Amino acid sequence: MNKNNPSLRQVLGLGTAILLVAGNMIGSGVFKKITPMSSELHNGSLILWAWAVAGLITMLGAFSFASLASTTKEAGGQFQYFKNVFGGFFGFMYGWSFFTVISTASIASIAYVFAESLNALIPIPPILEGYSHYCIAGVIFPFQNASIKLIALSTLIFLTLFNIRGVEGGGWLSNLVTSAKILGIVLLVVVGLSYSGTPTTPTATPSSPSDMGDILRISAFFTAMLGAFWAYDGWVNITNMASEFKNPTKNVPRAIIIGTALTMTLYLLVNYAYLHVLSPNDFAQLSTQEGKIAAVEVAKVAMGSLGVTIISLLIMISTFGATQASTMSAARVYYQMSKEGYFFKPFSAIHSRFRTPHISLVGQMIWACLLIISGTFDQLTDMLIFAAFIFYGLGAIAVIRLKQMGKITLTFGYPFVPILFLLSCTIIVGNAIYTRPLESLSGLGLMLMGVPFYYYFRTHQAK
Repeated sequence: MNKNNPSLRQVLGLGTAILLVAGNMIGSGVFKKITPMSSELHNGSLILWAWAVAGLITMLGAFSFASLASTTKEAGGQFQYFKNVFGGFFGFMYGWSFFTVISTASIASIAYVFAESLNALIPIPPILEGYSHYCIAGVIFPFQNASIKLIALSTLIFLTLFNIRGVEGGGWLSNLVTSAKILGIVLLVVVGLSYSGTPTTPTATPSSPSDMGDILRISAFFTAMLGAFWAYDGWVNITNMASEFKNPTKNVPRAIIIGTALTMTLYLLVNYAYLHVLSPNDFAQLSTQEGKIAAVEVAKVAMGSLGVTIISLLIMISTFGATQASTMSAARVYYQMSKEGYFFKPFSAIHSRFRTPHISLVGQMIWACLLIISGTFDQLTDMLIFAAFIFYGLGAIAVIRLKQMGKITLTFGYPFVPILFLLSCTIIVGNAIYTRPLESLSGLGLMLMGVPFYYYFRTHQAK
């Protein structure tokens, strides 16, 4: 290694890769998204079908991106694929969207849920309450829920410093926490399926899908799936770290498929267990109550106060682990972009001792912390799925294009898998625009704000 030009270390194995996929996916969604899904569908079978269909679409994506992962050993994931197939502009637009919305807003949101979970177990006295009504531009309340924000900020700072000190330590922490999350979800499944009571059944459901027209019923199903997709999201993040895995062109594709399949199985089982304890109408009512989390209410019914403590601890561990996995993997995108002249130059720096992209990690932390302070991450995460599926669809097109050019050999179920995934992404994006036009168009606007930055970076690199 050249001390004046250090590089990332290729030290992580297949087991760590699989757990990183699962760790990126299992955050807060699996414990709470059944409530908004129940509000849309009011039917247990349809809810499970929504989880299953969303999981199958995610698996189509996993197979498609596993093919793309076999084409390069470089870090950067989708930035790298789109740049190589479609050119630098598309690669940059993904990276810009990843930094402004897809990644940092997700990290901020999950860190905030972790802080809420910790506060639920160990109540922290409120601070700066006298300033909670202070606002900027009428929408930003920096001192609102200041104690929760302080915990979230401290968590991000700690994880950033921890990940700067070496990728092996970050991988070890992710393995430990993800293993605990999986065991916790298995426990929740066992407890739910062992429950001997009977879920309450509503006598009437005024807005049930059977009362809707066919178009509205289909739209409600796809809208419900957005909740599932939030829970599934993160499966592709491992590709950002390709250059730090041993034999990446084989191990990264394997990890994507195995990790996604494992997570899908856990999600289906635990949601089936939820519905064994509470009815869809119960979950729909929970969605109208501030601070209620589906998994905690299930544990309360099945296990009492002890169950509430155990599941609250599980959610805390899960969100901490997801924050860790996302913090570690996402920073590699900005590092690779900067390295190739598509982002701010300091982001390409590698720590001379720890050989990690420390500036990229710190820059990511600063932006995510600003989102937490501003409180805008909830609005941004509403745009996340819309933005993510635009680029997932591009990934499917990239597989088809590379296959036609003869530049890709490892393909799964070609051409049916990438075509079905592209069709699914198109429907999901179209439905998002139809049902949530403000969030979708705002997300598109935020993406387009990157265009001037693209020309700035390209002009700057040319000098």
